[in-house]
Amino acid sequence: MADIKERKIRRLMRHARVRKKVSGTVEKPRLVIYKSLKHLYVQVVDDSKGETITGLSTLNPVLRDKVTGRKKSEIAIELAKAVCAKLRDHSISAVVFDRNGYLYHGTVKAFAEAVREEKLLA
Repeated sequence: MADIKERKIRRLMRHARVRKKVSGTVEKPRLVIYKSLKHLYVQVVDDSKGETITGLSTLNPVLRDKVTGRKKSEIAIELAKAVCAKLRDHSISAVVFDRNGYLYHGTVKAFAEAVREEKLLA
């Protein structure tokens, strides 16, 4: 139990360190990813106004059917494609990626690379 608490504290410390440098604006909002054990959640945040522009998760009925029985990295890629389509509807052409303290590895890396392929990340 102590190991789980220590891992969470280390992630939150990494998150605070990254958030000092990364912030979203109207032109380039912040794309935040959150991982639970079963699902992925994504939000697009404008920090200058303090508003969430849009959000999406694997619990969404449209995505839930596509991602059942697939690997987590494949799920992340599907979520990235859906988020990019939603961002284009909001006429957002660039974002800043916030990995939320998670290591850039596995699911987070697959998500970021899929967003980069959609030409939203530099």
